[in-house]
Formats: sequence, C-alpha cells, structure tokens
Amino acid sequence: MQAYPLRLSPGDDLRVAVEDVLRQRQSHAAFVIQGIGSLSVAQLRFAGAEAPTELRGDLEILTLAGSVSPDGAHLHMSVADARGQVSGGHVAHGCKVRTTAELLLALLPEHRFSREFDPGTGFLELTIHSAPQDKPG
Repeated sequence: MQAYPLRLSPGDDLRVAVEDVLRQRQSHAAFVIQGIGSLSVAQLRFAGAEAPTELRGDLEILTLAGSVSPDGAHLHMSVADARGQVSGGHVAHGCKVRTTAELLLALLPEHRFSREFDPGTGFLELTIHSAPQDKPG
C-alpha cells in the first residue's frame, strides 16, 4: 500500500480529481481513506434516489471515503451546511471545492479493481483481483 496525500484547490471537481489520481499514477486500485475541506456545491445522490441532489452554500466536508478503480470512483460523503445540518450520500460529479479539500488515498499496487454488473444487486459492483507480480529476470 502506498499513501498518497492530495490537496485540491478552489473550483476543483472533487470526484474528477480523485479519478484523475489513478490515471496520473498509472494505478489500478485505491481507496479514499478520508477527506476534509469545504465545498461550494455538493452533488449527492441520497439512498434510493435516481439522481443526485445539488446542495449549494458554505459546506464543510465531514467525511469522505470510498473505492477508486479505472472504471471510476464509488465515494460516499457527509457535509454540513452553515447551520450545522448534515447531509450525506453517494458523491456525483460536480462537487466543487470552495477553499480546500485534503484527502488521503491508499494506492494498492498489488490489486486491480474493476466494476462489473452484479445480477443480485442490479448495479456495477467492485470486483477485486490480484495484480500480476513482476517476475525477477
């Protein structure tokens, strides 16, 4: 496992930035262990909902965690608004950093993640494979 700290800047799209890490690092598996910071826009899909709900304002990221594969990220986040009311759900594209976001990713070079259709759930679910090991030459 390789720890990879990441700081995002104002205007960055949170999910796009996380997904870009895998491409830039040529990695095939990672977990977002934690994230904090602030957003001006959060796009969260609540449980059972078909589409994300847009939240706007001064939002604090309280928790952020999930898995990342070359097929995309599966992230969940909770945010608090300026009154301290908390909302949480599945992170969609369009979450815009307000001042900063500080994340810790765990890159897993010994694994390959993908998302495959699971007939039991009806969704694309995480599939975990061991990465081929380089043989000493």
